[in-house]
This record gives sequence, C-alpha cells and structure tokens, in this order.
Amino acid sequence: MLYFLPAKIIGFLSLILYTLNTIFWLMPIVIFSLLKALIPINFSQKTFSHLLDLMASSWVAVNTLNQKLFTKVQIQITGLEELNRKDWYLVLANHQSWVDIVVLQRALHGEIPFLKFFLKKELIYVPFLGLAWWALDFPFMKRYSQSFLRKNPHLKGKDLETTRKACAKFKHKPVSVMSFIEGTRYTQEKHDKQNSPFNHLLKPKAGGIAFVLDAMGEHLNTIVDVTIYYPDGIPTFVDFLCGRVKNVQVEVHTIEITKELTGDYFNDRSFKIYFQKWLTQFWHDKDVRLNNMKQKSSGK
Repeated sequence: MLYFLPAKIIGFLSLILYTLNTIFWLMPIVIFSLLKALIPINFSQKTFSHLLDLMASSWVAVNTLNQKLFTKVQIQITGLEELNRKDWYLVLANHQSWVDIVVLQRALHGEIPFLKFFLKKELIYVPFLGLAWWALDFPFMKRYSQSFLRKNPHLKGKDLETTRKACAKFKHKPVSVMSFIEGTRYTQEKHDKQNSPFNHLLKPKAGGIAFVLDAMGEHLNTIVDVTIYYPDGIPTFVDFLCGRVKNVQVEVHTIEITKELTGDYFNDRSFKIYFQKWLTQFWHDKDVRLNNMKQKSSGK
C-alpha cells in the first residue's frame, strides 16, 4: 500500500520493520528457550516446542505483512494442494539469491510445518541464536571428514549416530527440514567454473543430502521439490527490500521418500552410484522445469 514511495525509502522503512519484528520475537524465543533448557520434563519440552514454533511462524507472518505493505511483489505458486501441515517433509530447492529464503517462508507458511535448516553442530555456541535454534529444534549435524576418520577409525559412524539422536524428537512431531543442495547461490561465473551439465543450475551435492536421508529416513515421508524462478532476473535482497522485485514464480512437486533413497552413501558403493544417478535425474527434471518457466514467461 506504500509502494508509491521512492525505492530507497521503501527499503529503509522495510528494513526497520524486519529488524523490529526480529527483535520482538527473538526476546520471547530466547526466554522460552532458557525455560525449555532448564525444565527437561518431556511434557514441558513438547509444550515449549509448540509455543516456540508458533512464535517463529508469527515472525514469518509479520514479515509477509511487511512485504505486502511496501511492495507489489506477486508470488505465483502452484502445487500447494499436495501439502499437509501434519506431514513430515524434506524441502529441496534451487538457490539463486538470499531472497529465496524469504520466498520459501512466505510460499510455504501455513502449508507445511515451520521450515528448519540443518546447521553445523558448532553453531549451537553462537550467542542467543544458538540457543534459539536449539529450542526451535533445528537439527545440528556433526560431520567427520574422510581424512579425519582415517586417523580416528573408532569414530566411524558416530557423526550419523549424533545426527540421528538430534532428529529423534521429530518422531512424534511433524517437521519440515530445508536444504539447498547446490551448496551455494547460483551465478553464471560459478556455473562456468563448475562446467555444470545443467542450463540453469549448479551441480547438486549428493553426499550431504544422502547423509540427511540416512539420518532422518524414518522421520521423513515426502520430498517437497520447490523450483523458484525470477522472470525479471535474479534479484539481490536489497532489490527485494526496495520493492524492485515484481514477480516470482514457484512450482511445488512432491516425491515419496522410499527405502531405495536411504543407505550408507559413504561406504556402500552400489548405493552411492544409485543415489548419484537418482539425484542427477532429479536435478535434470528441475532444470527442464526452469527452462519451461523461462520460455512461458518470455512468451516463446
């Protein structure tokens, strides 16, 4: 409604509201996080987890209101009818900009459980945020490199065991775990440096997602395949703040997680070959989808 203002003023006011909204919700989240840590009773833990998720969802809802207040961005979404807030999901998406995270939160808000990202275990020690991420049940991963395991063979399999324990809480609580499997944002320079076989994507990293599926396979039912396309070009977050992003297209597809997609990627060579072939085809289908979205948008 205020998108008639100059872009720089829109960006400034929007950033202030994002900041105030974050501070407003971070304070009770940290307080309830401390209570959750200090009262290790099963019932209390579940109650606090639901309250914390509700707070985080409210943060996303207010951010969406902020966007509607200052910008005219239209997010066109298809495939949401396949989703359910009471299911367990692994969300996989292409990654082009920090705007992707805002788009995903807005597009999937209220359709699936609150999005959680896998984090390195060391991040739990970040002041305030580490406690908040722990309280919000963000899964922390402990990964040992192959060189480290060669020097410490007695720790083989411990990283997977640690992650499984961290994910055990999801057995009785629906969850959506998010991963950008390209590992970094797409740019033409990165694409050329990789010599990527895909037209609009970087090469997917099979090891990380295979590790997640092995650790959480029993707690996940469905892959939510999200394809994000920006018809006017890949924006920066500043572009989004200033209201320069007018249109975003999002396609959602679901894939059942079968037993064939879980296995020991790092020690079972036959499974590793199978999984790499599956992921390559999965990523090829997304590349074709992006190309179709581009052609449709340009009217070709």
